[in-house]
Amino acid sequence: MSTIPSRLARRATMSRNLQEARAKARSLYRDWYRCAPEIVTIHGLTVPPSLIRSRIRAEFERHKYVQEAAVIDVQVQKSRQDFQEVMNAWAQESHILGVLLKDKNVERKTFLQRFYEG
Repeated sequence: MSTIPSRLARRATMSRNLQEARAKARSLYRDWYRCAPEIVTIHGLTVPPSLIRSRIRAEFERHKYVQEAAVIDVQVQKSRQDFQEVMNAWAQESHILGVLLKDKNVERKTFLQRFYEG
């Protein structure tokens, strides 16, 4: 697929209610899900599309309890921008592997924990 920057551009609109915001989120999820094989092909990744799909699902699942339409709209807009960057090959392989495929459940150490370890 050719890289036409405007083909994935969407206007940032505010949803009137929660159902409309969730419908936008579902539409974005479907766009990500359908393009997983294309993402692997465009960027020459060594991971299967199923791994990308599972990470996309995990990211959407992480935000499924958000109840405010305005917050969902902001998250959808940010994810839409990421989608456009990935599909137009503006994001490099390291960005995709580092951000999209990064494990979110890694335990972070506090300053004192690092200090005591030396």
